[in-house]
Amino acid sequence: VQLQASEGGLVQPGGSLRLTCAASGSKLHFHRIGWFRQAPGKEREGIACFSSSDNNRYYVDSVKDRFTVSGDNDKNEAYLGMNNLKPEDTAIYYCASAVGWCDYSDYKLEREYNSWGQGTLVTVSS
Repeated sequence: VQLQASEGGLVQPGGSLRLTCAASGSKLHFHRIGWFRQAPGKEREGIACFSSSDNNRYYVDSVKDRFTVSGDNDKNEAYLGMNNLKPEDTAIYYCASAVGWCDYSDYKLEREYNSWGQGTLVTVSS
């Protein structure tokens, strides 16, 4: 599957943004979709996972209750909705996929994904 992420952008603190991950070559319904980010000077980290086949979602604590992952099987797209954005959310965001479903034990691990979208920069600043 090939993944294409939408553009990020500049958002004020407290603002919202939704990233889209559009897929081609395979149906996302049979995939787990992981969302990762890499903040300046830091390693890339997994932050969320969504699998539509079992409607499962996982979030790391730093984004829980602010970020929402979802998907649209008809459009073959996955989404990362981000609310109440903070300056520390500034990062390059990536979507990634692999056949299967999200599992709490490994959803944050890069090695569990074999298709990656290009990164998109989200800057949270006033």
